[in-house]
Amino acid sequence: MKSAQATLPAVDDARFELADVSRRVKAIFVGSIGNLVEWYDFYAYAAFALFFAGAFFPGSDPVVQQLNAAILFAFGFIVRPIGGWLFGHLADHYGRRNALMLSVLLMCFGSLMIAVTPTYASIGIAAPILLGVARTIQGLSLGGEYGTSATYLTEVAGEKHRGFYSSFQYVTLIGGQLCAILVLLLLQQVFLTTEQLRAWGWRIPFVVGALLAIVALFMRRNLHETDDFVAARAVRRSASSVRALLRYPREVFLVVGLTMGGTTAFYTYTTYMQKFLVNTSGFSRPTATMIMTIALVVFMLIQPWWGMAADRWGRKPMLYVFGFGGALVSVPIYSAISVVTAPLTALALVLVPLVILGSYTSISGLIKAELFPAHIRTLGVALPYAVGNTLFGGTAEYVALWFKQAGLESGFYWYLSAVIGMAAIGFVMLPETKTNSQILED
Repeated sequence: MKSAQATLPAVDDARFELADVSRRVKAIFVGSIGNLVEWYDFYAYAAFALFFAGAFFPGSDPVVQQLNAAILFAFGFIVRPIGGWLFGHLADHYGRRNALMLSVLLMCFGSLMIAVTPTYASIGIAAPILLGVARTIQGLSLGGEYGTSATYLTEVAGEKHRGFYSSFQYVTLIGGQLCAILVLLLLQQVFLTTEQLRAWGWRIPFVVGALLAIVALFMRRNLHETDDFVAARAVRRSASSVRALLRYPREVFLVVGLTMGGTTAFYTYTTYMQKFLVNTSGFSRPTATMIMTIALVVFMLIQPWWGMAADRWGRKPMLYVFGFGGALVSVPIYSAISVVTAPLTALALVLVPLVILGSYTSISGLIKAELFPAHIRTLGVALPYAVGNTLFGGTAEYVALWFKQAGLESGFYWYLSAVIGMAAIGFVMLPETKTNSQILED
């Protein structure tokens, strides 16, 4: 009898641990699905810009049309700091769940607006203006989504597996980009001709994105609030604000530095790479789409492995892999891709910087969240990230196209290498947040 009773606590502990893991996994799944939808909506613009640029920007030079579309793509980044501040304040003051629901609602509205906006031939200059308004709404949404989802996923993850669970932010972020490209691939190869895509087919992915955002909104209604937020609210710490954030100047500087190299590399290796394969390497659009689809699948799948590596060996070694590795390979890789003719060779070359980049993307949100206490955490992640993202990520494609138009395309390879190299210096200054995490202190 005593023996049977002695086993009961162990059984209860096992059940409690299993229930806790189940709760965490469910929260991460629901939070991640919403993240996927938001990033799908945002990346649909970049994936279909090759087709709708002429509908909003008159002229005969396709590079100039894409350059104008890239300006609006960058404008979606300019408003991100405002979104980062707004949603950071909301998440830290009113809860992560409420901020996550509002961000996906705004993304739904922005996508639907793009889907129904008339072309330049129909309403003239009002067409690109309305497109710009829609991109502004999407930028505000994404400005808050990154910091809020990074904070939420980090806080619901357990201490021992925080790198692994947090890596799913970029699994779904890349998944959103991948879904946008897959939709493009299906429309190109199966359902529509190139002429139909240019005429009206480019509107389809934005309608799909708006509908998916509604589904994500209903899913996020059931998210539970994180224990960290509840604890911070219980002790009534000061409300989240920029003034409170300025008490952490070193951490703010480090987040901007982290973002500078990572976001430039991310948008160059993923979003711009497809255009590079078409405009410079000379691949057809369907072939370039296929190459990037396969590459992004691999990139998505390696995120949890890098996250587990960070759980075992720490955050800084992973950042060194990206910082110094990315700075070294960018110039030779882009130089090689620019002259490659075989699709398989191009795929292999594209995968090299993406695998290296995975050591950063898998833990980027985690590291930033671990730098700040709970009452200021979302704003601390979102606002400095949005500033760095605006200055470097949002302008990456524009800078690349500017170099190309000027006949100095190789100059962009060196620019990319330099930005990543400067970020690597910031990685050296970063504390090892695995053992010095503010989350542990909560």
